[in-house]
Formats: sequence, structure tokens, C-alpha cells
Amino acid sequence: MNLKILNKTDTELEMEIAGETHTMLNLLKTVLLEDDAVEIATYDIKHLGISEPIMYVRTIDKDPLQAVRSALGTMIAMCDEFKSVFLDRASV
Repeated sequence: MNLKILNKTDTELEMEIAGETHTMLNLLKTVLLEDDAVEIATYDIKHLGISEPIMYVRTIDKDPLQAVRSALGTMIAMCDEFKSVFLDRASV
């Protein structure tokens, strides 16, 4: 994975996330949109396999980098919870 910040303002962030697909980006978008301070979270992959995905985040009175950090923390917690439940059930 390679991440490049294309544009950053106080309330907007545009970044290229090379090597990722819909799997991670859709989850990140969904978790970002659960944050009341996030006005827009979306991504675009022009041509899968040819172009790199671009993620766009716009916030209301919140640093968009902080919104992404928070969303990533939530994603990690979700994965940890799933892992715990899975390991508990799989060992039965």
C-alpha cells in the first residue's frame, strides 16, 4: 500500500491509496460516515487494476486527518471484536 495526500485543507482531504480495492475503502467510507463531523466520505476507482483509488473526505469543524484516524481505530476495534467472537465460536 502506498498513500499520497493529494489535497488537504482544514476540512477537506483527498488522498490516493495505491494498492487498495473496494474492500477496505468501502469499510473506511462507511465508518467515516458514522461520524457526525464528517459531511462527505467517498472514493473513486476510475478503472480497477489500472488506476489507483482516490478517497475524498469533507468534515464540519474537524480536521479530516483526525476523522480518518478515528475511523481507522474503529475499524481495528471491529476486527478485534470479530476475531475474538470467531475464535471463541471456532473452538467449540
